[in-house]
Amino acid sequence: MAQEAILIIDDHALFRSGIVSMLSTAFDEIPVLDSPSLHEALAIVAVVPTIVLLDIQLPGIGGLEGMGLLQQRWPAARIVVVSGLDLHDTVSTALAQGACAFLSKTDRPERMMTVLREMLARSSAVPRVGGALCPTLTPRQAEVLTLVGRGLSNKMIGRNLGLSEHTVRGHVQGLLSVLGVTRRAEAVFKAQQFGLIR
Repeated sequence: MAQEAILIIDDHALFRSGIVSMLSTAFDEIPVLDSPSLHEALAIVAVVPTIVLLDIQLPGIGGLEGMGLLQQRWPAARIVVVSGLDLHDTVSTALAQGACAFLSKTDRPERMMTVLREMLARSSAVPRVGGALCPTLTPRQAEVLTLVGRGLSNKMIGRNLGLSEHTVRGHVQGLLSVLGVTRRAEAVFKAQQFGLIR
């Protein structure tokens, strides 16, 4: 059986080695692999990544373009986009295409560790509903989902969380993608089935 692991896909060797070192120390029970490109990453067969840390600007196939290939190769893997391009449109696109979270390369290491620890904790005991894996949400997605469940508009959610309406829209699109639905009402219903909201 293939072994679980954390996979880092980034073409900057210095950044990659720094993250590998940090994660190997923090998660000594889980292998941490790295690859400079999507092409090389997709050729890995020894492990099944639990989490993929994906850069956007890659040689050959870019991160956003190749996200679908990663999802086909490892459907259960949680993809976290890590990029210096933390513009609203980029974040929204990444979340809408199925990324579980977006981390900026300017974020503090503690933020990355918090996100990864939560995802690993959920993956070790993932409940199933009707044969489907319970989706993993980032802390911010969970906050947005709760407010969507209360019937708040994107504008009102933004006011509650101190976010722009555009950013909230990106999180909502990400939620719809993670939950596999197209409408907010469907998202609320499915989230209730999974016990993500009440």
